[in-house]
Amino acid sequence: MIDLNVLFIIMVGFIAIAIFSLIRLFILDRRLTNLLVGKRGGDLEAVIDEFVKTARRLDERTKMIAQEIDNINERLAKALQKVHTVRYNPFRDQGGNQSFATCFMDENGDGLVISSLYSRDKVSVYAKPLKNSKSEYELSQEEKEAIDKASSL
Repeated sequence: MIDLNVLFIIMVGFIAIAIFSLIRLFILDRRLTNLLVGKRGGDLEAVIDEFVKTARRLDERTKMIAQEIDNINERLAKALQKVHTVRYNPFRDQGGNQSFATCFMDENGDGLVISSLYSRDKVSVYAKPLKNSKSEYELSQEEKEAIDKASSL
């Protein structure tokens, strides 16, 4: 047969576990009641509702910002980004490097090259459109150099 002392110890252990569980349950019930009942419970619901509304507004704002960034990137690709000037002297017997070729291009190599030829009695200015860093017009060596250097920027 089972000894009475062993049975008593087992019963005391079960009672201790039950008391501990009841105390723990009481503490948790009290915390939950304080959290959800009365003014504090309403405040918690209002705070949660406000967080949900804020999250929705932030999500909408994030989508708008992403669209605006895409728009800016699209416009930026068409903006002049690459500029280079080559100065040179086309006539060896006259002055310094007063003539120049300047290339203006966007990200795709579209733009123009402007060149100026300076001589004692006149200045000539030429503009040639560029598409993909190439022109349908004949380019001088200095214009080609300006385009190549601008393309490498």
